[in-house]
Amino acid sequence: MNTFYVTTAIPYVNAAPHLGHALELVQADVLARHARLRGRPVRFLTGTDDNALKNVTAARAAGVDVRDFVDTNAARFAALREPLSLSFDDFIRTGADARHAAGVDRLWRECAAGGDFYRRTYQGLYCPGCEQFWAAAELTGGLCPEHRVAPEPVAEENWFFRLSRYTGRILELLESGRLRIEPAARRNEVLAFVRAGLTDFSVSRPAARAGGWGIPVPGDPDQVVYVWWDALANYVTALGYGSGDPAYRRWWTGPGERAHVIGKGIVRFHAVYWPALLLSAGLPLPTSILVHDHLSADGAKLSKSAGNAVDPLALTTRYGTDAVRWWLLRDPARVGDTDFTVERLIRRADGDLANGLGNLVNRTLALAWKHRGGRVSPPTGRLAGLPRGAGDSPGDQPVLAGALGAVCDRLPGRIDRALHDFDFRAATDALVAVVDEGNRFIETERPWEPAAAGRLDAVLGALVAACRLVATELSPFLPDGAARLRERLLAGDRVARPEPVFPRISGPAGAPGTPAGR
Repeated sequence: MNTFYVTTAIPYVNAAPHLGHALELVQADVLARHARLRGRPVRFLTGTDDNALKNVTAARAAGVDVRDFVDTNAARFAALREPLSLSFDDFIRTGADARHAAGVDRLWRECAAGGDFYRRTYQGLYCPGCEQFWAAAELTGGLCPEHRVAPEPVAEENWFFRLSRYTGRILELLESGRLRIEPAARRNEVLAFVRAGLTDFSVSRPAARAGGWGIPVPGDPDQVVYVWWDALANYVTALGYGSGDPAYRRWWTGPGERAHVIGKGIVRFHAVYWPALLLSAGLPLPTSILVHDHLSADGAKLSKSAGNAVDPLALTTRYGTDAVRWWLLRDPARVGDTDFTVERLIRRADGDLANGLGNLVNRTLALAWKHRGGRVSPPTGRLAGLPRGAGDSPGDQPVLAGALGAVCDRLPGRIDRALHDFDFRAATDALVAVVDEGNRFIETERPWEPAAAGRLDAVLGALVAACRLVATELSPFLPDGAARLRERLLAGDRVARPEPVFPRISGPAGAPGTPAGR
């Protein structure tokens, strides 16, 4: 089966992580876990961009040694693994990992061998927030469109990359779909940018301006590799590019999928600059660029520099991992920024998890214990007939028919299609649809009434089968909650006693309560 290599962007470590970083990490984690669930070999990479000039600036402002500052903040990003229940296989630090410096050196030399570098003096408008030069026409009211500040006029002598050489080849990649960008709105933006004509861009900075921080340009120690060029290379340096590591051959040069999960503010770097560098070096390209929009607070993009960052660690400590992951996957729009509030997080968790899925499972288990001592039988008669799907639990899965059976039958495929399209709302919609149909099924069948006694075993079997399927398909989204569901639902003809798996967060008056478990 084809491999699946999924990566996140690597953030600057000029401050602690915020909820926007958690969004990207959780999205990539779901893709990785889902591919593993479907039996695909998966490698999930994340890490930190240690070599940015803004890291140096922040350390100096704090009066802290740059190395100590970077190490401390990088550790905060790595420490999100447990509170967010992340399953990354590798965590690379561009300023501390020997794989990276060696790979950047090799990639630079390969591009240089193709004649794609030249040195010249450049004057431009530079935004320290993005560490990017902007053309005046690209600014919004004279401000950086990403950080809403006026760029600084900068004059430097740097190495440039001949991006203009690759206009036609990149356009063909995008138009043909060989390099897939989701959603389509972001693909159209990139196409418009490329069709307007590509210009060469700077790939180095004076070492003196960077305070010596960064990777020296091979053969030119007065220059350091520009942070974006350096950072983009992590996707192959983490695989041991240039060292003969078999991981590079397995995950980058093989026939599998190579997907980058990124924010909309850095699409150009991943969908234009990065493919051009790889083409220059004669290396395979990524197959998918999966783009999320931003989170905001009170209408302003979450940002460390703006001072409105939301701490994901504090959220998981207060409200639980399931609630935070569920909001990140359920609420943010596929296109368009999404405003975060604690009230929305609580409403989602209480509505979908406690009142929806948790209620369905508890009602099912309560019925099984009240009427059958915790034993269930496979559904029969008019409740039978659903073929097993790819996402069914291991072992013999009872089969269903009718509306509940139909929605269960479609669930694995709906999730597969939604995640292929990088649409987490659609994927979670599919899960909620089964839960809603299961609760309607209970109300329709009313198995607690004497008149339903003859159907009780079939109804219970159908409900347990649906709940077990949901628990399996939920596992990439909420691995902790899904594990607790499986502990209650067991397997075969037995189920455990009912116990709240997703307790309500808010109290009777809507005041936050204390969630149980993570």
